[in-house]
Amino acid sequence: MTRGSREHILDWTSRPEFPVEFIELIGLSDCRPSRPMVWQPKGHIEPEEACLGDRGDRFIPGTKCWNDLAAWWLVHRGGANKPNWDLVVACDIAGKPGLALVEAKAHERELDWGGKRVHLDGSARSVENHERIGKAITEASIALGKIAPGVSISRDSHYQLANRLAYSWKLASMGIPVILVYLGFTGDEGIEDVGTPLRDHAHWEAVMRTYTVGILPEGFVERSLHCGKSYMRMLVRSKPVLMQSEPRRPDNKRFHRIVAKGGHSR
Repeated sequence: MTRGSREHILDWTSRPEFPVEFIELIGLSDCRPSRPMVWQPKGHIEPEEACLGDRGDRFIPGTKCWNDLAAWWLVHRGGANKPNWDLVVACDIAGKPGLALVEAKAHERELDWGGKRVHLDGSARSVENHERIGKAITEASIALGKIAPGVSISRDSHYQLANRLAYSWKLASMGIPVILVYLGFTGDEGIEDVGTPLRDHAHWEAVMRTYTVGILPEGFVERSLHCGKSYMRMLVRSKPVLMQSEPRRPDNKRFHRIVAKGGHSR
């Protein structure tokens, strides 16, 4: 059963109004719909998340950077975990073909504070990939730190945020303008069993401020950063859910065992 931010992305991208609503959500004068406007996933009919190293040409045809992007991140691509995006939207950004990359959350525990883990008994290929990812994030951190002093992203802490920022910087440095959107879906009371739901935009902003302390400097969000050949910008946006998540049902076998003993499901 799909619940939380994943379900809300699929619900929203199913709507015919999605392209207009998305541009309104971004709310930047220099971000306009591309023609045609392409996005992934595309509702419940096409629910697969996007991996830019594999399918980037779908969003910006004719761009030759996708193979270089994949090689920058991984030594060995076959069977490796690659960054997938909750939502990718092709947009016209400041007059150039660009990308809006969306990381969506619906409750506080969806934000991952940990680093990237590597198994001690992992294969040599896995270890080499782990090292390559560390180098890629360090390169991005140094470059972003020169533009916005105080940036400190790492493979070993806040990995989810680090890989999102690193990818955004790399794409911008290769000439593709990027808007990185941390999107909070608010008001989903059906997921209280797994984490504190995001109440409203103010709550989501407060959560993100706490999450990025020591990682990003004040004023980083909303700032347009020139990364060599193009720009990137990180935004924090929110959207009320279209539908509540279905509350998790108790495991049937466990529930019946408890009831048979005269106890209570917890």
